[in-house]
Amino acid sequence: MRDILAIILGGGEGKRLYPLTKYRSKPAVPIAGKYRLIDVPVSNCMHSGIERIFILTQFNSASLNRHINLSYKFDAFREGFVDILAAEQTMDNLDWFQGTADAVRKTFRHFQRFNTSDYLILAGDHIYQMDYRLMLETHRRSGADVTVAASPIPHEEARLLGILRVNDDGRIEEFLEQPAPGTDFSPFEIGADFRKKRKLRDSRKSLLASMGVYLFRHEALKSALQDYEKNDFGRHIIPAAIKEMRTQAHIFDGYWRDVGTIDSFFEANMDLLAPQPRFQLFSETNRVFTHSRFLPGSQLSGISAESSMICEGCRIEKATLKHALIGVRTIIGAGARIEKSYIMGADYYEGNSEGSTRKSDFDDPPIGIGPECQIFGAIVDKNARIGRGVKITPKQPEEKYAGIGYMVRDGITVIEKDAVIPDGAII
Repeated sequence: MRDILAIILGGGEGKRLYPLTKYRSKPAVPIAGKYRLIDVPVSNCMHSGIERIFILTQFNSASLNRHINLSYKFDAFREGFVDILAAEQTMDNLDWFQGTADAVRKTFRHFQRFNTSDYLILAGDHIYQMDYRLMLETHRRSGADVTVAASPIPHEEARLLGILRVNDDGRIEEFLEQPAPGTDFSPFEIGADFRKKRKLRDSRKSLLASMGVYLFRHEALKSALQDYEKNDFGRHIIPAAIKEMRTQAHIFDGYWRDVGTIDSFFEANMDLLAPQPRFQLFSETNRVFTHSRFLPGSQLSGISAESSMICEGCRIEKATLKHALIGVRTIIGAGARIEKSYIMGADYYEGNSEGSTRKSDFDDPPIGIGPECQIFGAIVDKNARIGRGVKITPKQPEEKYAGIGYMVRDGITVIEKDAVIPDGAII
């Protein structure tokens, strides 16, 4: 894999994940209580033997830069690196990235000095564990110019994804990006012979969705980027490649989620609390790497916990947790109840405010969840101050509104980073 270069697309403004992207880029959004989204594709690359990795970004990149610099360091006798390339003004171009393909086009000169046979293009906001060596095997065995990783999905998940039509050999014949409501999917359904050959047992998953994971031969990518009107891989580059190049599908039938929206992000984190989660954090061979914080073990006193996960450095007293994901350095007061919620935790302990993006007023509640709080169906971003007796009630999926320090999106209450919710507030 020494001749493979990985390019991770950091995404645009992350509007669909707002307010989690208010102060950070999409790849820097915390997941699973202690990681960042960017840790997933970077870890997949490292487990696959790919150690030359570029991350492309342009919005709110400071926290992402800090995380990458603290987390990924290779020794002096290896050529590996994880580098961030932000949008930059040059004599040739003064514009921001206009799309995923345009981002690669405008940074392509940075890749030219490497001896690269194939480029692995990855999304920075997907959660999955994949060995890219198997995809490379499919790519080279088929003689493809472009290989697209594809995941079987049911019809109801197709609306926001790119749907592939393939022949029995896995050759891609048609691509449908974000199909409109009422689209007839029958021509795109997985054939019986293809299903049998790939051992796809779940009959509900009758369509193939692009995972946003692409392998391009060096010359194929260089050629595909020549048309300056083609700015997006999903909308422009892949459909054109299907007509002009040999384009192959690589089937991945494991856990995969695109977490580009609040509800998909929330459900992906809740999936981790299942008795046997399909995204496996408790694995020696597929560990997710991240920044080492050297935190103490969590201190728990008189708590009741069911189907929950508690990360390191927490202090929780006489609280009830049910289907709750508790991030690093979370402080929870006595009598609090947290159900079906993701509490991201804090960047620092009170009294050591290094890294804070705001200065708290003297009368603000302390960082964490106050005593007697009741929190249901919420994401509480980092360093939030939730006062005593605050109630966050369950919401309906269609609810969408905002207040000071919080937003309700997709029926989920999101408490913003550094927000202050006063004692007794009801949301």
